Amino acid sequence: MKNIKLLIVTLFSLYLTGCTNDFDTINDNPNSPQEVSPEFLLTNVIATEINENTYNQGLRLNNYLVQFNADVEFERIDRYELGGNSGYWNLIFGLLTDLESMKSLPGYNDAYDGVAEILSGYLYSQLTDLWGDVPYTQALQFESLNFTPIYDTQESIYTDPQNGILVRLEAAVLQLQNTSESIKGDIMFGNDLNKWIRFGNSLQVRYQMRISKRLTDFSKLQQLANSGMLMQSNTDNAVLPYLGTAPNQFPLFSASTGIYQGLKMSKTVEDVLKSWDDPRISVFFNPTPESVTAGTPQFKGLPNGLSTQTISERGIVLNDLSLMSDRFRAAPDGVDAQIMLYSEVQFALAEAAERGYITGTSQTFYQNAIRAHFEYYNVTVPADYFSRSAIALNGTTDQNLTKILTQKWLSLFMVGHEAWFNIRRTGIPALTPGPDNFNDDNYPVRYLYPESEQAANKENYEAAAARIGGDNINSKNWWEKD
Repeated sequence: MKNIKLLIVTLFSLYLTGCTNDFDTINDNPNSPQEVSPEFLLTNVIATEINENTYNQGLRLNNYLVQFNADVEFERIDRYELGGNSGYWNLIFGLLTDLESMKSLPGYNDAYDGVAEILSGYLYSQLTDLWGDVPYTQALQFESLNFTPIYDTQESIYTDPQNGILVRLEAAVLQLQNTSESIKGDIMFGNDLNKWIRFGNSLQVRYQMRISKRLTDFSKLQQLANSGMLMQSNTDNAVLPYLGTAPNQFPLFSASTGIYQGLKMSKTVEDVLKSWDDPRISVFFNPTPESVTAGTPQFKGLPNGLSTQTISERGIVLNDLSLMSDRFRAAPDGVDAQIMLYSEVQFALAEAAERGYITGTSQTFYQNAIRAHFEYYNVTVPADYFSRSAIALNGTTDQNLTKILTQKWLSLFMVGHEAWFNIRRTGIPALTPGPDNFNDDNYPVRYLYPESEQAANKENYEAAAARIGGDNINSKNWWEKD
């Protein structure tokens, strides 16, 4: 189902207002909205979130925070002016409301319920990892007119034994394994419940590693590693291809020149890829225009966090900096919208094995992950790649973890904020804030709560802000504190 059309909200709206020859049915109650099948809400939730996660959250925000891209003033996030990212906060709660609304629709069944639970767990993890303590247990109590929900602690959101994300994901997987029902409208996995089971289990691995600094028992992680029911190859990737026709094209294809010109290659990723002599450099970036004109194509990155004045003082030639490769700009369908890749799961298992959380050989997981990422982008792994000193896992645990986690960092290019979450948890790769940053040389670890929360839910907002150490971009989450 890799070529299923990436539907958007507009299409869902067209369905609702579409024509029909059954005029008698319409005239039964012209003032009442027509019933909607769960499949249309499911389609809308997947399409909306996977595009948002990839383009706005991944490319336009995360890629600056983790120093894949650098910019000249236009994108202030490159200098750590983060703000509240309130559009995504509102979008997530809207999608969670859609998933909750599905439950009352004709045709809803155990299969839809399991899929909705997996998507809800993923969306709630986005909320808590981006903002910290957030509304959870009372988040969707609209029928009881509760519009001022409490903020649950991040610890309880993940680990509550009855209602935490991890236990809900586990229950959803079990439900899908035991149901004989089916779903429609799944544009990501083509209505294949086995792929949803693998995705749900793989998310559990992601979140077990996310909170690993707060865990002492890794038996559940070991069970998942041994289950044979994680993502097994790139055919299990949680992705959706963009298409060549509007409105399902990759947004950068039709974005303004200013946005595209702002996505320059960072000096950080240039240094890493050149130190590996890695052919994936051309997957993500083009040689600089100036070097191409001169007949000597070269890749060159811009240091992050520079003001226009500093750039001028350093004599940096903007035309001699690499921009995103043609697959991101020249082709409307050159990339996929992404939530999770198989390579991420293998990198997580490699880290877990290297740290002694699970049995198994970290090198096997590590090489599986790298091969999978090369394969995903149709690049051949160089014959000597795994024997290179910068790549081979032949050092101390700390040295090996640095290699594993730096490779994982690259593999998360444009996968939402996942690379940022991993850097916040592990400190790898070690990133240096740019010289002209607005955060006193501190690396930011969260977004501010939206201003709407401060106004409409003041009491609970203030309690949460005090509990996390203040509503600022430097207040660490529960899972990342030392």
